[in-house]
Amino acid sequence: MDEKGRMIDAVDQYIWELPEDIQNITNALRKIILDSSPKLVEEYKWSMPNYSYNGLVCYLQAAKKHVNLGFHKGNELLEKDPNKGLQGTGKTMRHIRITKLEEIQPEAYIALINEAISLNEK
Repeated sequence: MDEKGRMIDAVDQYIWELPEDIQNITNALRKIILDSSPKLVEEYKWSMPNYSYNGLVCYLQAAKKHVNLGFHKGNELLEKDPNKGLQGTGKTMRHIRITKLEEIQPEAYIALINEAISLNEK
């Protein structure tokens, strides 16, 4: 199935209501996530887009000035994060904060997303 067929209306609506610059970042990240693996399912939970496969993998959380690409098991990804972009002090969750479209690093994010998927396969 192509990425369009996997996009749900609730997430379209979520993105539509964001400021334009944040919309652009969120759309770019959404595409990277869906392109990273055909296994991922897009869901709208906890008032934000979530992506799952055998459990929760990652999420997008938009704010006024940034978008967080978050990982539900981010604490287990720290060693796999070459750019040391993962932040957060929660028990398990970590996120990468993106404030500009130019900051997006597709290869690094795809590697982390696929690593997060493999954690759910163990």
